[in-house]
Amino acid sequence: MKRLTAILALATMLALPVALTNHAAAQPPPPKGERHEHHPEIHKAIAALEAAKHYMEHADHDFHGHRREAVEATERAIQQLRLAIESDRR
Repeated sequence: MKRLTAILALATMLALPVALTNHAAAQPPPPKGERHEHHPEIHKAIAALEAAKHYMEHADHDFHGHRREAVEATERAIQQLRLAIESDRR
C-alpha cells in the first residue's frame, strides 16, 4: 500500500506544477459574452482524478490490497485541488 501511495504522491507532485502553471498569458482573451474558466488545467486534473477514483471503486479486484488507500489518497488530492481553486476566488 505504501508503494501505491508513494506513486500517487509522486504523480500528484509531478502533475501539479503543470496544472498550476498560469497559461493565461499564452491564451487569447475569451470572446465577449463567454465566461473565462479559471485554472482549466486544474479542472482537467480533477476530472481525471474523479474518473480514476470511480474506476477503482467499481473495479472487480482490490489492486492487491491497495484500492482503499488509493481511493482515499485520490479523494484528498481532489479536495486539495478544489481548495486551491476556491482560494483563488477569494
